[in-house]
Formats: sequence, C-alpha cells, structure tokens
Amino acid sequence: ARGFAPLRIADFQEVLGEPTVALSKLRELCFSGIPFDGGLRCLCWKILLNYLPLEKALWSSLLKKQRDLYSQFLKEMIIQPGIAKANLGVSREDVTLEDHPLNPNPDSRWNTYFKDNEVLLQIDKDVRRLYPDMAFFQRPTDYPCLLILDPQNEFETLRRRVEQTTLKSQTVARNRSGVTNVSSPLKSTPSSLSEYEVLPNGCEAHWEVVERILFIYAKLNPGIAYVQGMNEIVGPLYYTFATDPNNEWKEHAEADTFFCFTNLMAEIRDNFIKSLDDSQCGITYKMEKVYSTLKEKDVELYLKLQEQNIKPQFFAFRWLTLLLSQEFLLPDVIRIWDSLFADDKRFDFLLLVCCAMLTLIRDQLLEGDFTLNMRLLQDYPISDVHLILKKAKELQDCK
Repeated sequence: ARGFAPLRIADFQEVLGEPTVALSKLRELCFSGIPFDGGLRCLCWKILLNYLPLEKALWSSLLKKQRDLYSQFLKEMIIQPGIAKANLGVSREDVTLEDHPLNPNPDSRWNTYFKDNEVLLQIDKDVRRLYPDMAFFQRPTDYPCLLILDPQNEFETLRRRVEQTTLKSQTVARNRSGVTNVSSPLKSTPSSLSEYEVLPNGCEAHWEVVERILFIYAKLNPGIAYVQGMNEIVGPLYYTFATDPNNEWKEHAEADTFFCFTNLMAEIRDNFIKSLDDSQCGITYKMEKVYSTLKEKDVELYLKLQEQNIKPQFFAFRWLTLLLSQEFLLPDVIRIWDSLFADDKRFDFLLLVCCAMLTLIRDQLLEGDFTLNMRLLQDYPISDVHLILKKAKELQDCK
C-alpha cells in the first residue's frame, strides 16, 4: 500500500482543493482510510462530522467563530464559577443574604456547583485512565489553555476543584450493563493515580483537556450530561486533532474536538440514553440488528449463538455504543473511524463490521462452549482491522 501513498494523497488534495468539496467523492476516498500526512485526516473528519461546510471559502470565518464561542464557554462554565468559589474565601458576606453554599433553593448556583462536582468527579476518574497503554494522555500539551493557566489567575480550576472537593465520587446514575465495564483486557489501568507524573505549574496534561471538553459538554447538555463511555468517544477525536502535523489545527485541538464530539454525540447519543433503549433509535434495537444481519449472512453461526444463549448485549453493547474504541489499539480505532465517519448511511456500516468480527472467528465460535465463546467476544482475538474492514465491505457488497 505504501507505493500508492503519494497517489492517494494527491487524490485527497484534489478533492479538498476544489472551491466546493464533492462530499460523495470525499466519502469514497475516506472509506478506504485517510493518510496521516499534511493534516488530511483532521480536515476530512471535520467535514465528515459536519463541523466544516463543503464551501471552502467559509472555513476560516467559521473556525474563528466557533473557537471564540468555545472560549466563551470556558469563561462562563469554568472560570466564572472558579472566581465565585475563590472569592468566597476573601469576602465572607452574611450568608443570610442572597446565594450561599447552604441555600436549599434548587436554582441556587451553589446547588448547581455541588451537582456539577458529582459529574466532574466521574469524568475525572474516567479520563485519567484513558488509553493507559500509551503515554500520550499523561503528557503535557504543546498548547496549554492560557485562559486557565495564566499565573495571575487565582480562581479554582477543574483540577483544583477535583482535589479540593470533599464529595465522595458518585457514579453517574445512567450507567448500564456493559458500559460500566468499559475497560477491556487490552487496557490495563495503573494501580493508583499516584503513578501518573505531576506536571509543573503552567503545564497541563492532555487528559485534563479531555476533562474540560466533557465537563462543558455535560453542562450544555443537561438532558444527557455525562455518561461513562463518552470519554472513550472523545479520546480518539482529541488524539487525532492534537497530534496533527499542522500546528494551527493542533493549537485549536480542544475547541475543534469539542464541536466534532458534540456533532458525533448528536448522532449516537440515543445509545447512551437508557429510556430510549427499547425504542427504534435505542441501543437494544441496534444490537438485535447485529443478530438479524448475522442471521442473513451466516445462519449456522447465528443459531449456534442463540442455542448457547449468548445475547448480543453481552458484547455488542460495548462494540456499538463505543464505536469499537475499546476493542482495538488506538491507531486501529482511528482507521475504523475513517470508514464509519465516511459511511453515508451513518453507522449502518458499524453493524456490518460487528458481523464481520463474528464471521471471522466463526470456526472458534462453532467449536467453543459458552464460557470460551464469551471470552472470545469480550476480548476479541483478531487485531488486523484491515482484514475486518475488508470482510465488512464484502458483506456490504453481497447485499
């Protein structure tokens, strides 16, 4: 494939060089994998996730507007509450006046502050262990957020808020089977958070940026807030944007990730909402769709799994909800996402990838007992994602 790389890059540059990007051509190219070179993946993902419009002339003004908007979110949701908290220690007003921490009124901003802390503690716990098998998320960013890390600032940052809060970490109530167990055997977690290096003042680790993105998303989307597993969706997006060879993309990785994540969640958020599980847009319906597709493609394997009472929620819940981000190493997840984002039917191809994963281990599944098969499905044995994608494409073509 290396021999084709310069030609493939030229194909991408040609499509992206037009005044109006031809979306169908771009989808077709991205479906087969996007080269890393020259920030192509970043740019393509931003278009495929509807962050950037197809008219190239609009890009720079839109990016400026969205990045300014994100700075505004930081000021309103992190800096201002942090200033209010810091000021409490300075000016001890009479607590009988206006708002104070013991105010029972549900509209009290202190009430909001403490509720937010519960969500923040859950996010903090999850983002600290993002991809523990690689050092990236523990490393300092090249472009720390100056709004927050200015040494003149005395306000309470999210990091300080987590350290100082005395609330016991409460798991967000919307956890469901499968997502509570999001770590796969691929991902070993350090035994204690003290193993993470402490960065000097003025620096912040990549996981702290992801924490901010998720916290602001939760504040802006109170109907869903934060559900465990969202960290696994934002991680590959942020990694892709923050490692881009183009410095301008890299510098604005946080804001761009936030908006792409928000757009992606708008498409898959129903998977995270428990009350929708059994509706046509919910996760149960999609899991059953994996089995009905398998029945069409390989009835013998389908019957074997049925006979052993291996329900799709035992493994497909995690596969579908987290877009396979827990089943493979990060570079492979990113390659799979090239195809998923390029799918014009939006994640129909994910069902075929799940079926391909099942059919590629069909011989082992047909021979195995319940315990062995569950182990295979929860710790998927094939790491060659190109083979899996090729098989999924074959299943798609023989419809």
